[in-house]
Amino acid sequence: MQYGPAVRRRKLGAELRALRARAGLKSGEAARLVGWHQSKVSRIETGRSGVKPADVELLLDAYDVRDAELRELLVVLAGSDDNGRHHWWHAYRGLLPSTYSDFISLESQASVMRTLENSVVPGLLQTPEYAREVTLAAVDGAPDDKVDALVEVRLARQDVLRSNPPLRLSAVLDEAALRRTVGGPEVMARQLDHLREAAHLPHVRIQVLPFGVGAHVGVTGPFVIFSFPSTSDLDVVVLDHLTSSLYLERKEDLQAYSEAFDSLQVHALSPEETLDFIAGVAHGA
Repeated sequence: MQYGPAVRRRKLGAELRALRARAGLKSGEAARLVGWHQSKVSRIETGRSGVKPADVELLLDAYDVRDAELRELLVVLAGSDDNGRHHWWHAYRGLLPSTYSDFISLESQASVMRTLENSVVPGLLQTPEYAREVTLAAVDGAPDDKVDALVEVRLARQDVLRSNPPLRLSAVLDEAALRRTVGGPEVMARQLDHLREAAHLPHVRIQVLPFGVGAHVGVTGPFVIFSFPSTSDLDVVVLDHLTSSLYLERKEDLQAYSEAFDSLQVHALSPEETLDFIAGVAHGA
């Protein structure tokens, strides 16, 4: 159980170690190919030290890794470099906690996102008005410019649903997330309409857990599971807390949360039933 940066270093190191082994190289041989000392390769592979994107690319060249998708993912895990090649959320670096930046970077490179939400609509499915109300509640008393910037970030994150290929999103929402009036009836009406529109996208699957289901495996709290193209070794579970996020990377944790999500989907309404349910909530049923 680690926080975001440590998880990213360790996952990146483990993947680089596997790629070196696949290339038939010992760590000393790899070090000589790129002009480093063996200890540097060892520190990177064990996650004890960070690594610059340019250094990741050196290693990938040495290991003859030509998969462009995998290369890009590993470079993103390393972070940004000093040559201006960075990602849009870095413009908000002074505003966003490092765990949130890590979350966005993972979200931007994931191929699949599975999420359970018990209280609010997931950020990727929020309208601007709803996002503002949720942000105001989370940073009560913050100046308007900070709130504006945080809302901008939340809405910019939604581009992953419009990218090519888009992120495949599976969301299970507790009925409470639909019943809780955020921002007043008009804001909620537009939010519910937006949910129904999003549910028609071929890469978005929305299911509701009605109150009638009773206690379920997700009552302990919301979670997100990110899965990545090219390799499952980088998959990670994210648990949100009030002041930080916790990242789980052990295979046992990933299996447990994957099984929990599968169970939630079985007990939830089908996507078609969910559309009717959301319409009923919108009309006061």
